[in-house]
This record gives sequence, C-alpha cells and structure tokens, in this order.
Amino acid sequence: MQLALLARLLSVGRAVLAALRGRLGALCWSLAPLSLSLSLSLPLSGWRDSAPRPQREQEWDDAPPTPTSVNYHFTRQCNYKCGFCFHTAKTSFVLPLEEAKRGLAMLKEAGMEKINFSGGEPFLQDRGEFVGKLVQFCKQELELPSVSIVSNGSLIRKLWFEKYGEYLDILAISCDSFDEDVNILIGRRQGKKNHVENLHKLRQWCREYAVAFKINSVINRFNVEEDMNEQIKALNPVRWKVFQCLLIEGENSGEDALREAEKFVISDEDFDRFLDRHKDVSCLVPESNQKMRDSYLILDEYMRFLNCRNGRKEPSKSILDVGVEAAIKFSGFDEQMFLKRGGKYVWSKADMKLDW
Repeated sequence: MQLALLARLLSVGRAVLAALRGRLGALCWSLAPLSLSLSLSLPLSGWRDSAPRPQREQEWDDAPPTPTSVNYHFTRQCNYKCGFCFHTAKTSFVLPLEEAKRGLAMLKEAGMEKINFSGGEPFLQDRGEFVGKLVQFCKQELELPSVSIVSNGSLIRKLWFEKYGEYLDILAISCDSFDEDVNILIGRRQGKKNHVENLHKLRQWCREYAVAFKINSVINRFNVEEDMNEQIKALNPVRWKVFQCLLIEGENSGEDALREAEKFVISDEDFDRFLDRHKDVSCLVPESNQKMRDSYLILDEYMRFLNCRNGRKEPSKSILDVGVEAAIKFSGFDEQMFLKRGGKYVWSKADMKLDW
C-alpha cells in the first residue's frame, strides 16, 4: 500500500515538474528578442525537435488562446490508404513515451480539458500499448475530464478494452460508407477484413466496457449520394461527426503531397444536400471546410501546433522546446469558431448518463 502511494506521488511530482519546465521555457521564449526567436530552444534530455519549419511573422501582443481541447496526432503511420487523408505518413517519427507524457502534463497545466489521440492510426504503435498508456496517464494521473481516440478500428482488440477501457471516454471510429465497395474505392480497408462488420463489433465492445461510441465520416465524391440514416440510427453513436472533404497543400494536394484528394472534393452545395438528407439524425454534427480549417488545435508528432490558415500545415516550435504559451501563438487557432461549431460539449462519459 505504501509503495503504491509513493509511486503515485512520484508520478504526480514528475508531471508537475514537467509543467513547470514548460512554463519556464515559455517565459524564456517570450523574453527573447524577436530577431532570435526562431533559433531559441531549451535543451531536452535525449530528444530535440530538428524538423524543419517555415519562418513566419507573428503578433506577440495577442493573448494566447487556451488549449481547452487538443488533437494530438502522435503518429503519421497508417495501415489504410484513404485517398483524401489530410495527415499523411510524411515521417515515421513517434516521441518517446515519457516525452509525450511530459508534453501532455504541460498542456494540462495550460488549461487542457480534453485530449484526442489520432494519427495516422493510433493503434499501430506497439499494438495499441502506446496509446493505451497515454490514455491511462491522462485520465489517472492528469485527471482530464475527457480522453478520446480517433481510429479506423481495424487493429483494436477486446483485450485493449479490458486493460484500458475504463480510462477512455470516447472512441471515434472513422466510417465513410456502409457499402464495402465504396470503402474499397476510398481506401478504407486492409486485406479482406470487412470495415462495416468490424464497426458493429467495436460498437458492442464500447457498450460492454462503458466507452462512449462516436462515428466520423468524410463526405466526398464517392459517398455524397448515400443514405446512411438507417445504419447510423441502428448504431446509435453519441455523435456522428460529418466532415466535408478538405484539401491541405502538401498533405493531400500539391506536388509534394502523398495523396491526390482533388477527385474526392465536393462542393458546398453537395455537402448541404447530404446534410439535408440526414437532418433527422439527432446525433449529427456537421463540419464544413470553413468550420474545420481553423477551429482545431492540432499537435503533430513533434508536439508542434499546426497552422492551417494558409491551406497547408505550418508548424510552430515544439511545446517541449518553448512551452505551450509561446507555441500556441503560431497555431492559427480560432477560439470563437471552436465554440461556434460546438467544439465544447458534454465530453466526459461520467456526465453523459448513457444507458450502457
């Protein structure tokens, strides 16, 4: 009993020290002359952010937004090949687990209430153990109100739920069509595994282990005419997030992109027709390109905020180098649009009062 208590106190102490280190980094960064700001960084133990980044001017007088809800794309690797993917496998880098935890503690200190782990495919790294340990850390040690994952679902095993399910608030599974031929056209399939059948299996596991179930769908040229009313109502997710296919230069569009998503793009009118067809689905949460582009706080694999305002992902310094407050000023995050699109909702499963 005493050893367990001591281990927990040591873990909390490490998280507090990590957060203080981040605040010190932010202070040093803010005091540095602007002409030196692009080269200043604090030393890290065993890891440095050496990835290239563009130089951009920034108004330093603006009050930084609060990172209430953060999407951490800790890996870019994926076992699917979705043609419209806008966070592609440009690197294979993944932070060491303890460095990732240090950054998460810094975000909590800066005001984070919700963390969403994404990719790539989060369950590829260490067969789901990496994301499982981060989920447990965020819920048990940081005591975040909401911890969620976005996954294609193909690699999740029931054993993972048995080990980590209690720490997870929301599991979002990406499903763009209930027609397997369409999923194949999109690239949302690996081998002979049926994506839709697997979706129903995951839905049942979420019920068994008291994890709120969510569905994400990207509406594109191949599924825009589909009627999903019956299937979505049968699955009964807490939220059905419906995105309009988005082009990001250097990711799914342009000469240096790994995907060519132009053939997937639909017009605003096409998207509106799809939404009108599904207006009676109570859990529908639509997000057009306009709402989506600037209303998400996205951290990449180096824990750099990604600014999408210019139609491509321009990275900040890593929060591990300069702290959250300094890095977030480069994020391009529109806090008002985040609230307007309903970015803050009842996101803790303890508050959802669901009938498991």
